[in-house]
Amino acid sequence: MYFTVTHTIVHVPHRPAVCGWIITYCSMTKPRGFEFWRSTLKGARYVVAPMVDQSELAWRLLSRRHGAELCYTPMLHAQVFVRDANYRRENLYSEVNQEDRPLIAQFCANDPEVFIQAALLAQDYCDAIDLNLGCPQMIAKRGHYGVFLQDEWDLLEKMIKLADEKLAVPITCKIRVFPEIEKTVKYAKMLEKAGCQLLTVHGRTKDQKGALTGIASWKHIKAVREAVNIPVFANGNIQHLSDVQRCMEETGVQGVMSAEGNLHNPALFEGCSPPVWEMAEEYLEVVEKHPPCSLSYVRAHIFKLWHHTLQIHQDLREELAKAKNVAGVAEVNRQLKQRCQEEMAKDESEWTRTDLPFPHWICQPYVRPPPKDPNTENGQKAPETKAVSVKRALEDSDGSNDSLSKNKQKKKARNPNKNFCPELKPKYIKCEQCGNPKGNKCVFSLCRGCCKRKAFKEVADCPGHGLRFKTKALKQCNSDTGGGQSNGKPNSQTVSTAVHDPL
Repeated sequence: MYFTVTHTIVHVPHRPAVCGWIITYCSMTKPRGFEFWRSTLKGARYVVAPMVDQSELAWRLLSRRHGAELCYTPMLHAQVFVRDANYRRENLYSEVNQEDRPLIAQFCANDPEVFIQAALLAQDYCDAIDLNLGCPQMIAKRGHYGVFLQDEWDLLEKMIKLADEKLAVPITCKIRVFPEIEKTVKYAKMLEKAGCQLLTVHGRTKDQKGALTGIASWKHIKAVREAVNIPVFANGNIQHLSDVQRCMEETGVQGVMSAEGNLHNPALFEGCSPPVWEMAEEYLEVVEKHPPCSLSYVRAHIFKLWHHTLQIHQDLREELAKAKNVAGVAEVNRQLKQRCQEEMAKDESEWTRTDLPFPHWICQPYVRPPPKDPNTENGQKAPETKAVSVKRALEDSDGSNDSLSKNKQKKKARNPNKNFCPELKPKYIKCEQCGNPKGNKCVFSLCRGCCKRKAFKEVADCPGHGLRFKTKALKQCNSDTGGGQSNGKPNSQTVSTAVHDPL
């Protein structure tokens, strides 16, 4: 294998330049397109989607036990990944496992240089790097990434080209479609030309989310597959194994990706629907075997698995929310299992009736109810009136519960004095350097991060942030020199040995 070694300086905001050696592999050795899919990804057809806080190592291993052939990491934020060693360790480095391959690491980014820096740090821990161009959530809009980059073709072309040139592993993309099939095809061909080696197409537009999710368009996916010469994965409308097979037949794609279907039934790719407690017990066993795993991830997975049953046994929903550790979650799971088995022992005519195709204790998909028609009331067509906006106002000045979202109503119940009126919210003075709220008692009028850097650089104290660099240096000087010092200031040579970089 031929490769070149280059000395690289990685610039991280608010930190000294990090020097290191980057190995750039010869592009001739990197598998591309269908060769990459067949050799590196082993012809994977059943794919677990990248899911924020949900496709962590334990869940990936559980999914692989039940038929998944390829998994993605949760979406990683490129800028945070570059600057935060703890973030890298917790979200990728500490999750290295030989059973968890092939694996693709997904990043969100809008800056080519930052994206490449993050990808270079991750490439040794995965089989490919994926650029997220499909996230439609509001946080992606605020951060200007995901699907909100789909109109910036010049930027995307630059990012993909740079990644294809610099990385030792292939670059892939996950996209959403445009309403027009022709524009979607041009978009896909542009990414292919830039260097994308595998394309995942979610057959929904950026506006299809939440209550407006609707049906994914397999016609768009089929058109893309026929237009490009790289492997294509389909995403959308996958609830059962029969959907996977039908999608591959209708679109001609190489593989099918599942997100929500996998969360409600991790055995989806096996074509079976086991009792939910079996999946929950197996997942908790994997969590115990492969720590650490955030309790919030564990709780979220159990909520998804038990979704239909918790509609009936609502008292245990609260118990699950209050669980303090994995053992507490396991205890709630045991109680739910016992109740369901007691119901199963009864005559079938006495089972709790639902509109579900299977009993509520069987793993099965969750189907979002369609949005309510504003022109109907209790199933009857309402009398015609002048058209008005049906969007709920953000807040009313009186702060009544009727005007608040469900989430804010819960916060109000916990804290009756909480006020959501924007005019009454406290106004924070911004840090002079980064724009974050400054510390009220900071002697430098900075936020804690900026204050820490300044105090360390100047060997100063900030009682407001509890920083004692000067005090510690003086104590060290006194202990080293027997109390000798000049003008109350420590010697610079002594300080250099007495104070260590806190960052």
